[in-house]
Amino acid sequence: MSIITTDRVLAVLDAPSNLGLRPPAPDSVPGCYKAPWALRDAGLLQRLGASDAGAVVPPRYVSTWQPGDGVRNGQAIAAYTRRLAERLAGLRGEGRFPVVLGGDCSIVLGAALALRREGRYGLAYLDAHADFRHLGNSPHVGAAAGEDLALVTGRGDGYLTDIDGLRPYVRDEDVIVLGVREGEDLLDVAGSGLAYVPAAEVAARGEEAAAAVLARPELDGFWIHVDADVLDSSVLSAVDSPSPGGLSADELVRLLRGLLRLPGAAGFQVTILDPDLDEDGSQAALLADVIVRALAA
Repeated sequence: MSIITTDRVLAVLDAPSNLGLRPPAPDSVPGCYKAPWALRDAGLLQRLGASDAGAVVPPRYVSTWQPGDGVRNGQAIAAYTRRLAERLAGLRGEGRFPVVLGGDCSIVLGAALALRREGRYGLAYLDAHADFRHLGNSPHVGAAAGEDLALVTGRGDGYLTDIDGLRPYVRDEDVIVLGVREGEDLLDVAGSGLAYVPAAEVAARGEEAAAAVLARPELDGFWIHVDADVLDSSVLSAVDSPSPGGLSADELVRLLRGLLRLPGAAGFQVTILDPDLDEDGSQAALLADVIVRALAA
C-alpha cells in the first residue's frame, strides 16, 4: 500500500457528528457517524501518510422533532460547531492541512467558523444537493444537513449563523456549488446568487468556474466540502440520499486535484458516507481511494 507524496502536512481529524440528519427509520439514528472508522479501516491514514489528529466527539443525537421546533439538534450543533472550530484552528496554527472525516454535512459550520475567525475565506461545496433550505424558500427548517449552506451564508437563527457576531461565515459571492443535480436543489441555488455548476457540466467547466470564484485576490483561501453523494449512485450508493446523474470517481478526483492546485486551499472534509449501507466495506474503500488520489496531486 503506497504512501502519497505531498507538500502539505496532512492531519486527519474525525468529526463523527450525525446531528444534522433525520432518523433513517423510527427508533434509529443515522449511520454516518461510523464513516471515519470505515475510512480508517480502509487504510486511509497510512496511505495518506497523515498524522492522526484524533476526534471531536459530538453531543448526543436526539431523534424527536416536529415542524416548528427549529433546526433539529440545533443547540447541540452550535456547541459542536464551536468545539470543531477550535480544533481546526489549532491544527492550522501548527501549519497542518486538516482532512476532516464526517459525519454529516453540518460539520461544515465548524470549518466555516474557524476560517471566518481568521479572515475572509471561500467555500467549494461539492454535493448532489444545494443544502440551501431556509425560511426564505421553505415553510420550515429541520435537518441542518439540508440547510448548512444556507446557515454558513448567514440564513437562519443567530445561535447557529452568528457565533461570535461573525455572520456570515462565508459571503454569497465566495461560494461555488459543484455537482448539484437537476430539480428542486438546482432551482434553490440558481435563484440564490451563489455560483454553481450542475453535475452534467462539471467535467467541462467545473475547474475554471471554481477558479473564478476561489482564486480571487480578496480571499485569504477556501475550504473544500465533499458530500459523498456528489458521486453517481451507481458508483457510491451508501449515502442517505443517493441520486443518479452524478460524477464518476475519476471525475471527482480530477475536480479535487484542480481545486487543490489553486492557491489558498485551507482544508478538506468528506461527509455522508453511511457504513450501515456498505456491508462489505467496498464503498468506503472506493471513497478512501478517491481521497488518496486527489491529495496525491
